[in-house]
Amino acid sequence: MDLKLENKTVLVTAGSKGIGLATALGFHKEGARVAICGRTRENLDTAAALMPGCHIIAGDVSNAEDIERIVASATETLGGIDILVNNAGGPPPGLFVDLDDSEWAKAVELTLMSVVRATRLVLPHMQAQKWGRIVNISSSGVKQPVPGLTLSNSIRMAVLGWAKTLANQVGPDNILVNTVCPGSTNTDRITQILETRSAASGKSVDELAQAMAAQIPLRRIGEPEEVANLAVFLGSEAASYITGTAIQVDGGSVQSLS
Repeated sequence: MDLKLENKTVLVTAGSKGIGLATALGFHKEGARVAICGRTRENLDTAAALMPGCHIIAGDVSNAEDIERIVASATETLGGIDILVNNAGGPPPGLFVDLDDSEWAKAVELTLMSVVRATRLVLPHMQAQKWGRIVNISSSGVKQPVPGLTLSNSIRMAVLGWAKTLANQVGPDNILVNTVCPGSTNTDRITQILETRSAASGKSVDELAQAMAAQIPLRRIGEPEEVANLAVFLGSEAASYITGTAIQVDGGSVQSLS
């Protein structure tokens, strides 16, 4: 299948590792011109070495000024962003009774406002050329809440509502807005979740990982590349009649019918 991504410009936020890096690599392999951002210069340099010509920008997507600088740098280098992949590390695990206002506020900045701000900045270029793709990396928690992820389960639903609303508004401009919903995936995020559960239960991380895999119909935890495959497809011309969707990549974990 020809995804028609040759020379399309892509910004992947938090693209220096995990699902973000796998997605950036996927676009790069398809011939797109890629920019990524991340908080750690060492991780950015390592990622860039895998993608000749990749533009890297150090910055924190939860910071409004950093978002403006990231998008401005990527736009100046690439000549406008055709495809935006909104990605960020998830907010920390926690039970509702243990979360104070400051933790909720930080999670909103990271998970919701990073997406809102980046999209606002790239839309004018997409609208002017009557072509664009917004791909949000979310979580299967928007389909079936993940135990212990109070902040993620809650705030990602706000992103999902925003994405569906935006898809309706920018559809006439041939801009597609879709959301990818990973289940358990082999990243630093899953390690954090397992370590939190290990501390609470006294069980080892390996034991908990095996138990998690046993609950997945495919009987394994997913790999970042498997999530990235969908993100790249949704960012391509091949997905030209798909918008407003939220699609899980979870090995069959979510048991709902929609």
